[in-house]
Amino acid sequence: MDPLQELETAEALGFTLPTPAYLIGAVFFGLIGFAAFRMGRKQERTRAIWIGVVLMLYPYLVWQTWLLYAVGALLCAGLWIERRY
Repeated sequence: MDPLQELETAEALGFTLPTPAYLIGAVFFGLIGFAAFRMGRKQERTRAIWIGVVLMLYPYLVWQTWLLYAVGALLCAGLWIERRY
């Protein structure tokens, strides 16, 4: 079977490939989450650890690009607030 035909069949079944913007956002927020997790473990800050874990894992649950960036921005704001106070 032709690869292009296989892709069209997958799209007909409802499977689509993520956009480059989504992939960049998922990697970006995953890296921030990893850094927050490591910082939280080093400084023994439980909230930072959990925010880091959520930042690393939530892209697997969110499929819309705009929602990925909105949730990521809110979690990063929460991380910033947690670090300030």
